[in-house]
Amino acid sequence: MRTISAADLLALWERGASRHPLDRSALLYTCARPDQPTDAIADLRLGEINRRLLELRAAWFGDRIDAHVDCEHCGERLGLTIAVHELIRPANDSQPGEVTVADLRCRPPSLRDLAAIAGERDGVRAAHRLLARCLLEGNDSVAVDDERLREVEDALEAIDPDADFAFDVRCEACGQSGTAQLDPGTLLWDDVSARARALLGEVHQLACAYGWSEQHILALTPERRASYLSMVAP
Repeated sequence: MRTISAADLLALWERGASRHPLDRSALLYTCARPDQPTDAIADLRLGEINRRLLELRAAWFGDRIDAHVDCEHCGERLGLTIAVHELIRPANDSQPGEVTVADLRCRPPSLRDLAAIAGERDGVRAAHRLLARCLLEGNDSVAVDDERLREVEDALEAIDPDADFAFDVRCEACGQSGTAQLDPGTLLWDDVSARARALLGEVHQLACAYGWSEQHILALTPERRASYLSMVAP
């Protein structure tokens, strides 16, 4: 998977800056799989989306992820260092497209399903609404209690394990344990946004110093751009 040029990264950032995070994930996926029809992306498994976005993140920004999470007990900020290659599982085309558990037939959720419940603030209601969307024909009238819901969630995770990345963390400040979630789409977009803003700053400095156009500045290699910046830095 190739790296991205400075000009292309700025164009990508401009296209996605005002979009919903789920739409950004779909946009980023088109960079990972330009051969994929855009109208089909919203219905892909979440695990497929996440795996491709992590591969893209490694290609563009490196294998190492430095992240943080706030302790849910005391609020202490905890640092996390994760390697992309340790997260990505090999693609398994033999995984079934549906699962039957607790007398329910259902399929793994997609970006379209998440978008449909994006406005739901209650976590339990959101989980039930998501399951209702994933139930296959003949199951839509079945009542699902919390225990059955957990059984179905476990079964869906088994056939689409990359749909959700959760980590057990322990706070060094208070000693309590908790869970941290990693959203590959948000992670990658944060990196794209940070790099885009840094590039805009570099363009501003060099344009002010030399009168060059944005196109000419972005066409410079990162090494040459850095050299010029070192000479005009205050």
